[in-house]
Amino acid sequence: MCLGIPAQIVEITNPAHKLALVDVSGVRREVNIACVVDEAHPVEACVGDWVLVHVGFAMSRIDEREAAETLAILEQLGEVQLELDAIRASEGGAPVGAADGPRARRGGP
Repeated sequence: MCLGIPAQIVEITNPAHKLALVDVSGVRREVNIACVVDEAHPVEACVGDWVLVHVGFAMSRIDEREAAETLAILEQLGEVQLELDAIRASEGGAPVGAADGPRARRGGP
């Protein structure tokens, strides 16, 4: 499954290479915005846009409402994950996502 994370473009860092700085809930990183620019919406017009980011690329533009809703759902999923991990820990189990198998149980290779 692929997951696009909503981010807001805050700065164009390299117009020639279509690179921009995005903000995802206070975390900033540089992404390629080539997929969201065209003649009607050039690189310079992208500052302030909300986009879905996947593996370093802004894949599509979205509106602010959709971005807020998606971020809220992702936050809820994170909170659910923390609760599940706490329950498993209290039962002596490993957190979700912990490596399985003999190497994990021995503590390494």
